Amino acid sequence: MSEEKVNFMQAIEELCEEKGLDKETVIGTVEAALAAAYRKDYGKPKQIIRAKLDPATGQAEMFKVTQIVEEVENPEAEITLEDAKKIKKSYKISDEIIEPLPKEESFGRIAAQTAKQVIIQRIREAERDMIYEEFKAREHSVINGSVQQIEGKNIIISLGKTNAIMFPSDQIKDEKYYVGQRLKVYVKEVTQTSRGPQILASRTDEDLIRGLFELEVPEVANESVEIKNIAREAGSRTKIAVIAHDENIDPIGSCVGQRGTRVQSVLAEVGEEKIDIVLWDEDLEQFIMNALSPAKCEKITISSKDNKAIVYVPEDSLSLAIGKNGQNVRLASKLTGWGIDIEKNESEENGETDKVKKTKTKTKTKTRAKLNKKEKKSTQAITIEKSDIINEKPAKSSNKIDE
Repeated sequence: MSEEKVNFMQAIEELCEEKGLDKETVIGTVEAALAAAYRKDYGKPKQIIRAKLDPATGQAEMFKVTQIVEEVENPEAEITLEDAKKIKKSYKISDEIIEPLPKEESFGRIAAQTAKQVIIQRIREAERDMIYEEFKAREHSVINGSVQQIEGKNIIISLGKTNAIMFPSDQIKDEKYYVGQRLKVYVKEVTQTSRGPQILASRTDEDLIRGLFELEVPEVANESVEIKNIAREAGSRTKIAVIAHDENIDPIGSCVGQRGTRVQSVLAEVGEEKIDIVLWDEDLEQFIMNALSPAKCEKITISSKDNKAIVYVPEDSLSLAIGKNGQNVRLASKLTGWGIDIEKNESEENGETDKVKKTKTKTKTKTRAKLNKKEKKSTQAITIEKSDIINEKPAKSSNKIDE
């Protein structure tokens, strides 16, 4: 084996390692380039030429392929069954006749350029396909990235092997970005284009919150705790409804973690955004009351005809239930899928006393850990913001959490 052929095979192996490409794919690309070059110098334009490269020796063999058809349209690459049987009686329609071609010492300059162009083009295509397949599998998930470039209002995110683009609509309002900044993004969409894969990233998508909790909370990742729904106004406030599929697990406590360690990582990614973690309930009335946390609800009227609910709250909880600019009731409505109207409890004004049924959760859950040998009861809702973690204050909750 000549030293030139050894170096040729070493170059292929180095290319595979550098680009992360499959060796068989690269060898197939080289074979296609050699076949194109041979046809250009020694064959005919419509001939089918194939090359076979020996990975061990680097030696290339050239073959002419003739296809057996019923009616010949391309005499340079096709033959009738009748003529084929003169060569070998066992031939049948759609078989191929493969004949070795004489070895040529060298290809011409134009043919060599053709081979080089084909190799470069095919390797680029293989690299694009590989990147596309890799990130297509990670579509609709949260991944790490860093800000590589800021082009006007668009942010270019480096994902390692390729880049993603984050449009203004996918950027958190008032969040500042700078080159080199590391952050987690949600992969919204991966599409293949003529210039390679295009990846759309987002920081405002509701599923960014879901993905962050899946990364930080093992019970969510293994589906012991399920995030039933998410309502989000990015950069301001998010409500998530959770439920445990194991009666021994407290879904809210699992998401918060001991002293807020788990939710702290989520809050660190979304800045000053508040997170309300509420308990999902099959009972619609109870779920709507939980969703309006931290406001206290006294009674509720459901209208199935127009999918609306009227919630009566004490006067001192009216502003809390509505929220700043109507945000709390708006997110609760989105979380439950029902229109919600907040009204003041009229019985308080008239001095009357309405007997308000105490709401109870249908399923009592137990926390995994015990404190002072006492079991802690699952809360219905809890509101957490970054300041609660930083200042080491207990998270605000509609029900007290025993510590």
